[in-house]
Amino acid sequence: MTAKLRTRPVLRTAPARPRALRAPGGLSLRVEPRALAACLVLVALMLVMSVVLIGTGDFEIAPWDVVQTLLGNGAPADDFIVNDLRLPRVVVAVLVGAALGLSGAVFQSVSRNPLGSPDLLGFNYGAGVGALLVMVLVGGDAGQVAAGALGGGLVTGAAIYLLAYRRGVNGYRLVLVGIGASAMLVAAIQYLLTVSELVDATRAMVWLTGSLAGRDWAHVTPLAWSCAVLFPLVLSQGRALRMMEMGDDAAHAAGVRVERTRSVLTVAAILLSTAAVSAAGPVSFVALAAPQLARRLTRSPGSNLVSAALMGAVLLLVSDWASQRAFGADQLPVGVVTGLVGGIYLLWLLVTERKAGRV
Repeated sequence: MTAKLRTRPVLRTAPARPRALRAPGGLSLRVEPRALAACLVLVALMLVMSVVLIGTGDFEIAPWDVVQTLLGNGAPADDFIVNDLRLPRVVVAVLVGAALGLSGAVFQSVSRNPLGSPDLLGFNYGAGVGALLVMVLVGGDAGQVAAGALGGGLVTGAAIYLLAYRRGVNGYRLVLVGIGASAMLVAAIQYLLTVSELVDATRAMVWLTGSLAGRDWAHVTPLAWSCAVLFPLVLSQGRALRMMEMGDDAAHAAGVRVERTRSVLTVAAILLSTAAVSAAGPVSFVALAAPQLARRLTRSPGSNLVSAALMGAVLLLVSDWASQRAFGADQLPVGVVTGLVGGIYLLWLLVTERKAGRV
């Protein structure tokens, strides 16, 4: 007699997939659980570091008192320190960090190169030349210097884009043109420093380092308007940017107008970086490191635009806190800290890329 063996069906667990959230109007939004959790963690860190940074200074304020003051229940002395002196600096740090992080994510996706960022492609140096021209030739105030930085960044961005354009913008060509432009712009900055007066040269060196000291609501308003216009524009092109990362042919097949999308994203990223530089100076390496760290945190393919912006804000807040607390009584410009940390990260990135055979 033969016995019949009964087999039970094997249950296979499918890998986690992004969930689709549908709005009442029929709009579908794909949400990856890990990426969403990472963004929530970054938002929490951003809020915590904002409160801690507002309470940091010569007159220390406890975090609970900072929260109470922000809610309108603080003492009059705390209200002046929190809302008039320190809150604008924190808001500028958040907006500048988010703008640099988002700009870096766009440049790295468009160029398909982890080294693509505004500081390495020359846009920040162009803004520095514009600011120095105003300082040296005009002796302008802070508003005029910011306007000069914005103009210099835009002119540099247009020149690099046109030089890299040949039947479209190739990412490799964009990086090479940007590096060459950076070398020439650094030479221009050094020349302007040598021919300027001592006071102007000292002021220029502080600005070129990147600093958040002395930022008030006058710096917040133009930066906030720039972010309010450019953030939605870049995020609306997120799907097209993901398609373009698979190659121009695949993006064309998916119905993406590649050159138009690339041009719009490049111009928006240039505007974001120059707006950030005009508000805080050329803060280095935030645009380079933030998208990479966000991608490693979310473990999600694509440009990770939202997480890159949040990571940039967190990095700049932490760096500003470190610049005020980690060196004793000496407060350093935030650009010194980001340059130190970013240089170490760049060396690590180059070693990693070389081991992977991509450099």
